[in-house]
Amino acid sequence: MLYLISKIYLYLRGWKALGSFSADLNRAVVIVAPHTSSEDLFVCLAFRKILHLERFSFLGKQELFKGPLGYIFRWLGGIPVDRFHHTNFVDTVVNLFNSRETFIVALSPEGTRKKAERLRTGFYHIAKKAGVPIVMVGLDFENRRMIFSEPFYTTNDEKEDFNKILQFFGPIKGKYPELGVAHLLPS
Repeated sequence: MLYLISKIYLYLRGWKALGSFSADLNRAVVIVAPHTSSEDLFVCLAFRKILHLERFSFLGKQELFKGPLGYIFRWLGGIPVDRFHHTNFVDTVVNLFNSRETFIVALSPEGTRKKAERLRTGFYHIAKKAGVPIVMVGLDFENRRMIFSEPFYTTNDEKEDFNKILQFFGPIKGKYPELGVAHLLPS
């Protein structure tokens, strides 16, 4: 039933996938951007269902996990994040990777729907410490496409890795383009 609802939702909204997530990839950090609207979550959950990516977990602000919605988000694979206290979250997620043969976690590299002054670095350090690839997924509202990158591993050049990430996400327009990450591209 959720598959049919997801398929109808994406069809009526005109969304298509460009590229795919490798079925052979069992461990990865998936970063999804630009995150400019609460609708991003519904688009991602719908694609997760129709592309059979239910094995994906996702990180979300802990406020989403309160009350009855919290049960639904946990059932969907959500993991709450406390954004306001330093809780050694990177190591906690790395431990999840180390304790599981299969673990794929998705999150927003901006950490907010507001205009970000920089990308957060937690996802990068999780991937580096866990030795897993990063897969970038663009939410292109302008063309109604979910765009998948090829997986890549972090290198010893963090600045260049972030440049690569920004080059991928910079041109992609979220629902509210002015809140995207284009302004973070190196000049």
